[in-house]
Amino acid sequence: MLQVCLNGPRTAADSGAVPISPAALAAAAQQAVAAGAEDVHVHPKTPCGQDSLSPRVVAAALEAIRAVVDVPVGVTTGAWAEPDPERRLARIRSWTVLPDHASVNWHEPGADALAAALLERGVGIEAGIWAGTAGAGLFARSPLAPRVLRVLAEVIGTDLGSDAASARELLATLAGAAPGRPVLLHGMDGGAWPVLRLAGALGLDTRIGLEDTLLLPDGRPARDNAELIRAAAAAMSGPPGDA
Repeated sequence: MLQVCLNGPRTAADSGAVPISPAALAAAAQQAVAAGAEDVHVHPKTPCGQDSLSPRVVAAALEAIRAVVDVPVGVTTGAWAEPDPERRLARIRSWTVLPDHASVNWHEPGADALAAALLERGVGIEAGIWAGTAGAGLFARSPLAPRVLRVLAEVIGTDLGSDAASARELLATLAGAAPGRPVLLHGMDGGAWPVLRLAGALGLDTRIGLEDTLLLPDGRPARDNAELIRAAAAAMSGPPGDA
């Protein structure tokens, strides 16, 4: 499965290609799905470009995207959008339009309670396990681990090397944590393409989009998410490379 991650916490200050408004998110999702994306991950944003868990903001993004694509659509629940665990939980419980799935970063405070609330509402869980954090151990001990939709093995942070070696170490720490659950492996920035190629070589789900990288494999700035999806499909069908 190839997922498109449309924007992440990036803003227009990072690149004019980053979609912010519901209309821009819908257009980006439609183009990416036409290019081969099978799932959408989005960070709903306020008009000024800040990630938000507001029910109004989340509903607007989801409704716009679903009007033009028929693949699953998921959102973030990252602590940067609402740092206080109790307020973040209240936000999720107040959503009026529900995503198909939501990512929960297991190293963040309140992850189990947040995941439980989402499951109660019928929302699938992408368990975000960041390399270099306590997330893997916390997730392995969670009673909710067998109930997640998938595990996101996330090689994030240039101080980690963000490369295929770091990805293999992360996968090793996750072995047996959620038997039978699919793993989506991805990197960030300089590690995005090496980790994507590794995911392809290992037969794992993966993702690409302007959240993970602004650049094509040859270093050129990507025009949009669709161009990244096409490049990912080509990279995964080619030689293993850094894998």
